[in-house]
Amino acid sequence: MILDLAAEVDDLENHEGHDVSALLARASAAVDEAQRLEDVVLGHRARLVQADMRRRQGDVDHAARVFLATHRWAERHDCRPLLARSHFHLALTFHYLGDHAASLEHALNAVDLLDDDAPGGLRVIHLVRLANSLAENGSTDAARARYQQAERIATEIGDRTRQLLVLNNLAYTELEAGNAGTALAAVERMYHAARAIGRDLLIIERDTVANIHISEGRYEEAERILQNVWEAPPWFEAHDAAEAALTLALAQRHRDALDRAQASLDHCRDLCAEHQLNSVGVRAMAEQAELYAAAGDHRAAFDEYKRFHTASEQLRSAQQEAKARARQAMLETAEARRDAERYREQARRDPLTGLWNRRFVDETLPQVLAGAASARRPVVLSVIDIDHFKRINDTLSHDTGDRVLIAVAELLADEQDRLAADGFVARMGGEEFLMVLPGVTAAEVFERLDGVRRRIAGHRWQPVTGDLPVRISVGAVVTGQATRDQAQLLAEADRRLYTAKREGRDRVIS
Repeated sequence: MILDLAAEVDDLENHEGHDVSALLARASAAVDEAQRLEDVVLGHRARLVQADMRRRQGDVDHAARVFLATHRWAERHDCRPLLARSHFHLALTFHYLGDHAASLEHALNAVDLLDDDAPGGLRVIHLVRLANSLAENGSTDAARARYQQAERIATEIGDRTRQLLVLNNLAYTELEAGNAGTALAAVERMYHAARAIGRDLLIIERDTVANIHISEGRYEEAERILQNVWEAPPWFEAHDAAEAALTLALAQRHRDALDRAQASLDHCRDLCAEHQLNSVGVRAMAEQAELYAAAGDHRAAFDEYKRFHTASEQLRSAQQEAKARARQAMLETAEARRDAERYREQARRDPLTGLWNRRFVDETLPQVLAGAASARRPVVLSVIDIDHFKRINDTLSHDTGDRVLIAVAELLADEQDRLAADGFVARMGGEEFLMVLPGVTAAEVFERLDGVRRRIAGHRWQPVTGDLPVRISVGAVVTGQATRDQAQLLAEADRRLYTAKREGRDRVIS
């Protein structure tokens, strides 16, 4: 069952269809199945597709929250495949929010983190997103290189549909950059790929080609390419059909075929009204004003332009509100993440001294030891205890004892940073501390730790404890001299600490 679900999620991520409702239903079913099978990673992957489909239906706020929450989970669990996918969706999110720099950063991470064995079609999609982000940031040459890489992969895996996706985006990018000739070269490859799979260009692809011809003043060719835009497309291509009808009206107006242009524009506006395509609808109003002007009806053109201007301002305001809501959703999710990280750190800190606590040691020390063992690097574990601490509490006060603990903690942290910046100091409880010093060898350990002991003893304690001295005893062990097991290392360091106590305190046994 897991293999079946994995195949379904792979297919959803690699989908080539446009039927948003059908894809949403499949993704939702995959989420439910992942929960039933208790496969968390597949559930997150399916949830990303589910959120993306809801974004396409207009629920940008919800999608942004899901993308960020999934990204946070993937970071916390170091799940590389899921990180790649969440970066991809965040790249798209920031693209729609108009933050091209953030979009590019996420797109770069999405490509870098994608596994080598990821489906070729998925790799193509990620590369196209990166290329688009590079183009949006003005790096056309770098974008062109990514398009070429994506097309090469699509060709190698024999995926002509993905090749058409690449070429269509490449052609549009070249058009936007003012390179109509290069765009037309991409169009030639688009026709070749479409013939290879036995289909005509899709409406969105034909619209790109028509716009390239319009940019060169080849209005007749643009009209010919879009001549059957009247054929009723499936509902999920309504946006593409409306765009194409608007492009067709533009080409026909330039040919002075005003009646045909009006009919095309009416078709566009009908689609916009039926499917609530507000952005295309506003641009259609501008074209209507141009048509009135071309027909010599300047009063109607002026009135339509005023309506366009009002609608354009309303649309801009609505888009800004939508972007603000999405940004707020992302900020709230990011703030929740920061809160969670802050609470997580607080749970691993000693509230009195600010040092790490025993929980942090249990979570971190095994990783430090394992990493040092792999690198054949020694690590010193030193258990440190304040001598006669009970006397300080009983003779002076517990408040004075707390001040001593805080001061000792600061001195130990400073010494640890000086001796091994990648180590740490923790308060293990009471007056006992643990100092971990990666990279300090057996030959160096006594001298280094005795220097720590001398600094504690030489500190100016009189303002805190009066005539009572503050001294420490230290028991230390170095990996390589004993087993690398954490419990046995700490037990051996403890034994050496007790030896230091028995032999008179204020000393280091290593």
